Amino acid sequence: MRIPLDYYRILGLPIQATAEQLKQSHRDRILQLPRREYSDEAIAARKQLIDEAYAVLSNPEQRVEYDKYFLAGSQRQPSESVGLLQSDSGKAADVYAPTIKIEPQLLPGALLILLELGEYELVIRQGRPLISSHQSSAKAGLAAAHQPLGDPNGELSDLVLTVAIAYLELGREQWQQHQYENAAESLEAGRDLLMQENLFPQLRAEIQADLYKLRPYRALELVALPLEKKLERRQGIALLKAMLQDRRGVDGVEDDLSGLDVDDFLRFIQQLRGYLTTTEQQELFEAEAQRPSAVGTYLAVYALIARGFANHQPALVRRAKQMLQHLSERQDVHLEQAVCAVLLGQTEAASRALDLSQEYEPLAFIRRHSQGAPDLLPGLCLYAERWLQQEVFPFFRDLDQVTATLKDYFADRSVQSYLENMPLQEETAAVWSGRQSWSDPNLAAASASTAASAGGAAAFPLGLSRSSATATHSSNAAATATDERAYGESARDMAERIAQMSPDGQLQPLGTNGTAQTSVSPTSSLTTTPSTRRSRRSPHWGRLTLVVLLGLLGIGILGFLFAQVLSWLGGAFSGPRLQGEPLSIELGESVLDPAELEVAAADDVRSIAEQTIERWLSAKAAALGPDHDTSQLEAALAEPARDRWLEQARTAEQQDWYGEYTHSLEILSVAPEDPSAGRLTVQAQVNEAARFFQYGEPDQDASYSDTLTMEYQLTRQDDRWLVQQFSQVN
Repeated sequence: MRIPLDYYRILGLPIQATAEQLKQSHRDRILQLPRREYSDEAIAARKQLIDEAYAVLSNPEQRVEYDKYFLAGSQRQPSESVGLLQSDSGKAADVYAPTIKIEPQLLPGALLILLELGEYELVIRQGRPLISSHQSSAKAGLAAAHQPLGDPNGELSDLVLTVAIAYLELGREQWQQHQYENAAESLEAGRDLLMQENLFPQLRAEIQADLYKLRPYRALELVALPLEKKLERRQGIALLKAMLQDRRGVDGVEDDLSGLDVDDFLRFIQQLRGYLTTTEQQELFEAEAQRPSAVGTYLAVYALIARGFANHQPALVRRAKQMLQHLSERQDVHLEQAVCAVLLGQTEAASRALDLSQEYEPLAFIRRHSQGAPDLLPGLCLYAERWLQQEVFPFFRDLDQVTATLKDYFADRSVQSYLENMPLQEETAAVWSGRQSWSDPNLAAASASTAASAGGAAAFPLGLSRSSATATHSSNAAATATDERAYGESARDMAERIAQMSPDGQLQPLGTNGTAQTSVSPTSSLTTTPSTRRSRRSPHWGRLTLVVLLGLLGIGILGFLFAQVLSWLGGAFSGPRLQGEPLSIELGESVLDPAELEVAAADDVRSIAEQTIERWLSAKAAALGPDHDTSQLEAALAEPARDRWLEQARTAEQQDWYGEYTHSLEILSVAPEDPSAGRLTVQAQVNEAARFFQYGEPDQDASYSDTLTMEYQLTRQDDRWLVQQFSQVN
């Protein structure tokens, strides 16, 4: 048979090589032995080919004859010179490649030489059919001419080894070229081949180690894809969840085999957040908060506040405020609590939270913009709006280009309705997803720096003692109860009061009909353009990591001193960068070309349909969930569907049953394809699973997991899209 090699390539020399160069190359090639896993037969075949190439080229007469053949070959048609060389389609390659004729028993040595020359794809293309041929022969009982299947010294094992190494090296090449998914496919193919033949466990472990190190890159590449690439993006999130599970949390110290230490992993999470939506981050980090994880809790708070404010869902803001209550038992999160209180219309609670805060720079800003006012609320409103727009929204993919204002938020009738019906006294104990233990000082240390690190303007000062924290918590509880009792004015009045707090009078007050008056200019000076938000400085994740590590060592006081020093340094530097192997990612840069990260335009009807139906499915999960929270239904449904589902939620609560829902959604069609239309008809495929509980016990008979094709009728009301009715498509 003929192979796509020539004597010059075998020796690694050009055609102009001198006799001395031939001799030296021959000696070097013989001394450079392949991996020790190769059989003696494969090594001998390789040596025989190298010796043959040297024997021909070192003989002047034979070299002249061979050069004539070699040079004349370039004038041939490709099909005349094709031996084993073929394209993926099975047709002859459209390039000229010199060939030599060899005996079949020398084939493992020839493939080994091609591997050493870096012809990885050619080795795979030619080696896989040969492996399949061996397997077929063995199954048919015709393997007499070959070594037994699985014999590590046989021809088959040499072929498997060469092809597996080719997959490994090809994957590493693709990794260097930033083709992370292609690299993973190559590495997995090599690993699976070795597992199938049950050969070379050491090489299999080497490939698996590369796959673990590749996971952060793959996760970033996949979640950065356009939002319509749902399956691929879910795979990226699954990779992230697997890493979190292996590490035992976002601030965990277990080894996930990615090669990332605590510092690198936290900054990797920070870069990845910019490619995740508010819904994805809320789901991800609320699960992290369950471990419990202080960093996960704080990131969940950000997601809840961002989603609640942008989508006008104060119930989410209220959940964030409740989670902050737990963090406040040990850390200074009073600025975040003040922002939540403003969004919930709790002006007294907002003022008290500011009194307790020790954040010097934000408080100075708030005081400066409240001059002449009886309290700090004007400056707080300005701070809250800028903080949300500049420090929170840019870390959410679906909000990065969104401009939201307090005026619009409080003008929403669903917000007013929720605030009107909010209980007069909120619980001060833990009410989200079960009570959690926060006695671990390491978690406290981690949360202490997360405010600065996870995109916040405020950093947690450390050093609060247990007694002072407990006293602060008790006073907060009493103050909250007092504030709620004092909250006797209507939500509309409270919203108007907050809307008028702008020091420049730019937050529009509400009219008597609940809508914003148009006589006042919009809040253009209180917001920033997307390009401005894009140029913000990266949060100081280096400080977070240092505090976490000190917390793990149990050095609380020393951690406080370092946090103060690094707080000063953070004003001058944007935080360290990931350097070297295995993850070279900078916080200010993306590993992908921004052109690849396009998101559907806001006026795209498919985006409108998807967001509207997603809002309905989330509202349904909340209304029929453990808390029977119906606040989201008004923002998701129009009549007659709204009343029907409100009644169903009340019935579920009375009968003491609830469901835990998960879903995925794919938009199939939207008509008309006009975002200015007043009504849309949408066909979508919904994958929904629900686990039901009756009296707190699982009800397996009622639980389900279905994939349905649904038709939704969407209607626009007050510039807001709602689901009016829906039915299953047969």
